[in-house]
Amino acid sequence: MAEQGTGFVGVFDSGVGGLTVLGCLMDELPHERFVFFGDSARAPYGDKSFEEVLALSRRIASSLVDEGAKALVIACNTATSVAAPTLRSEYPDIPVIGVEPALKPATLAPRHRRILVMATAATLRLGKFQRLEDRWGARSEVIEVPCVGLADLIEQGDPASPKIRELLERQLGPWRGKADSVVLGCTHYPLIRDQIREVVGDVPLFDGGRGAARETRRRLEAAGLLAPSSQAGSVELRSSIDTPEEHDLYRRLLALAQEGAGR
Repeated sequence: MAEQGTGFVGVFDSGVGGLTVLGCLMDELPHERFVFFGDSARAPYGDKSFEEVLALSRRIASSLVDEGAKALVIACNTATSVAAPTLRSEYPDIPVIGVEPALKPATLAPRHRRILVMATAATLRLGKFQRLEDRWGARSEVIEVPCVGLADLIEQGDPASPKIRELLERQLGPWRGKADSVVLGCTHYPLIRDQIREVVGDVPLFDGGRGAARETRRRLEAAGLLAPSSQAGSVELRSSIDTPEEHDLYRRLLALAQEGAGR
């Protein structure tokens, strides 16, 4: 196990969506060193089989741990549902933190009669979300909205794209003015908060990034792995599409994610 102040926090996602979680982590843990890997060459994970997502997640996690990761954050709802139990059993000596759709805080909000849950089809059908809905959804009408193709469009790097607006109109338009809140059940979706509100209305949006960041702090502190306050925080961005253009995109979207981290 890494000693206090050594090692880094490894963060990974199927692509650029995990940058929204990274933004929350950087805000919550400003003295930590982060290495982020986005598997954009194989994004999105939401349309892949259980076995393929597990294999990809294990390979990325193994590489990060071999390099010295003191903790792993799975910044992908689908990969969390599929791979978190396996990674926790394979790496029992380091914290492994996942993300989940923020249904609990949405159901505890003052207005919670009707909640839309935007997510990939894979996230909605996997047992982790079904258990979450069984536990917290009884007090609300939970409307599952499988957003097929949305993460693909966001991966293209233009959150203001008219194509994204057209897709949101088809997927969310019928619920305009009829929902009390929206759960962003994919880490890509906080990058298009403004577009979502323009379509569904000015309602609260809930995502799991902030909760994952708080849990990461708690787990690092409990394990004695928090970086000292004297350490300067840093971030290294990596992508399976290893081009200057892709790295520029990651930097631009991380800046956007950091702007939204406190919203």
